[in-house]
Amino acid sequence: MIAVQPASAAIASALSAARRVVLKVGSALVAGGRLEDLGAEIARLRAEGVQVIVVSSGAIALGRARLGLPRETTLDRKQAAAAVGQSLLMQAWEAALRPHGLTPAQVLLTREDTERRRRWLNGRATLDAVLELGAVPIVNENDTVATEEIRYGDNDRLGARTAQLARADLLVLLSDVDGLYTADPRRDPSARRLARVDSLTPEILAMAGEANAADGVGSGGMRTKLEAARIARAAGCATLILDGRVAAPLTTAAAIGAGTLITAPDTPLQAYKAWIAGSVSPAGALWLDAGAGEALKAGRSLLPAGLARVDGQFDKGESVALLDPAGVRLGVGVAAYAADELRRLAGRRTGEIEAILGYRGPGVAVHRDDMVLEARA
Repeated sequence: MIAVQPASAAIASALSAARRVVLKVGSALVAGGRLEDLGAEIARLRAEGVQVIVVSSGAIALGRARLGLPRETTLDRKQAAAAVGQSLLMQAWEAALRPHGLTPAQVLLTREDTERRRRWLNGRATLDAVLELGAVPIVNENDTVATEEIRYGDNDRLGARTAQLARADLLVLLSDVDGLYTADPRRDPSARRLARVDSLTPEILAMAGEANAADGVGSGGMRTKLEAARIARAAGCATLILDGRVAAPLTTAAAIGAGTLITAPDTPLQAYKAWIAGSVSPAGALWLDAGAGEALKAGRSLLPAGLARVDGQFDKGESVALLDPAGVRLGVGVAAYAADELRRLAGRRTGEIEAILGYRGPGVAVHRDDMVLEARA
C-alpha cells in the first residue's frame, strides 16, 4: 500500500501522463515571490500539450498587507482585504505569465458553484472555454461574498473541487511542505516521507499534522491536503503534494521523485460516469427517435433533432432517463437544458437553438461524456 522514497518512476509517470493539471499554489508561495518560477513551469507544461488550471491563494494576504491589517481580524475586514487583494493577485500572475506569452483569466468560485449541478455545468463550460482559447484560468474562492469563516486551507479543498469540476488527471498541491511523512519531521527525526499512497486509510489520515502557519501567511496544513486528495481521488484524479519553494518543483519531482503521490483507482471520466450511472431517480425522461438511439450506441451525443418527447420537470444539470421509441431505457444522462427548453428544441436542428431560446447554448441535449448507456445482452 505504501512505498517509501525513492518512487521517481511513479511520480514521473503521473506527471507525464496527465493531460489536464490543476496546480494549487499556497499563500506562502505567493507572498514569497515564487510566481516567476511557477510561470516558467506552467509554460513548460503548456509547451508539452498539458492544460493547466491554477488555484491560487493569496488575495486576502496581499490585501491585508496593502491595507495594514493584522492577521487576526473580523470577517468583514477579511472580505475587504480580499476585494483589494484580488486585483493584486491577478497582477502578480500577469507578471509571471506575460514573459511566456500566456494570459491569465480570473475565475472566482463559491462552494455552490461546485456543489449545485446547474452551476457546476456552467463552471465546467467556462473553464473549458478559457482553456480552449489558450488562457490560463486562475481560480480563487470568491472571498468577498463568503458568509462563513475564511481559512486559506480551504483552497486545498477548492483545488480538489476544481479538479473534479474540470475532470483533471492530476491535482498538484504546492505548499511549504514536501510531502506526507510518517510523523512530524520537525519533531521526529526518524520520520519518513511517503512517496506513494494507494489508499487513504485511517492510519494514513492519522499521520497528518497540524497547520504550519509560523510565518503568519498560510493556514493550510497536511490534514486539509489529505482531505483534498480524498475528494480528488473520488473523482478519478491523482494528487501530488510538493514543496513549491524549490526551483522548478514539477520538473524536480519528475526527475528525483520528490513529494507524495496519492493515486486514484479510476480515470476522471470513469469516476464521473460512475456518478451518472448511480443516479437513483432521474428527474425526467427524454424519448429518442430511432436514429438518435443508434447514434448514441455509436458513441455520439444526443442532439435536439433526435428528441421525440420530453417527460417531467427538471433543470439543466439534472439526470434524465434516455428512452428509445418503445420506451426501453437506453441509459441515463445529464441534461444540457431544462425540460421546458428541451421541449421547445425537440426535433429542431442545432443551428436553430439561439433563435428559439434567445441565447447560444450547448449544441447538444446530452453530451456523450455526460451519459452512461446500459449494457445489452
